[in-house]
Amino acid sequence: MKKIFVLFAFLIMVFDFSIKILAQETRQFNPVKFESRNLGGPRLGFTVIPGNNELAANLKEQNVGRVLSQFGWHFEYQIVPNIEGPCFIIEFIPLVAGVEYGKLIPSTTLGFGIRFPNGIEFGMGPNVMATTQNVTSALMIALGKSFNFGGVSIPLNLALTTNPKGYRVSFIFGYAIERGS
Repeated sequence: MKKIFVLFAFLIMVFDFSIKILAQETRQFNPVKFESRNLGGPRLGFTVIPGNNELAANLKEQNVGRVLSQFGWHFEYQIVPNIEGPCFIIEFIPLVAGVEYGKLIPSTTLGFGIRFPNGIEFGMGPNVMATTQNVTSALMIALGKSFNFGGVSIPLNLALTTNPKGYRVSFIFGYAIERGS
């Protein structure tokens, strides 16, 4: 029993000594620095309202079809690390739909997302849409790809916006010229 105790005490001392040696090792960590960018620009596209739901019925009452044009502006703020990795996106997107029906149906989205170095991006956030009958909120989930050509970004995005009254599927594209902020 005494031999086991001595061996156990020896192992604890070796372990404690090795921890102290490792703790004295100095490592140089280079902190990640972040840069911010502004990639705002025009957006256009279309929205489809599939299925038989309250949203489609409300628009039909206003003589608006299930396919709507979309026009607006995309305000985007990026946080980009100085190492290879994803950038973090905060975006505000006001759009106007339905001009082909003689209507102005405004909506706005606040999105939070990630864009990877290969241009693949995804995000989500709240959406608010106003019709002549009511104002509704919804959740927007988007997936897309941005193509960069010499400082010009061309995003292609597919978004699903949903709430209990129905859902909308949108294809939105545009361009942005990179500006530092």
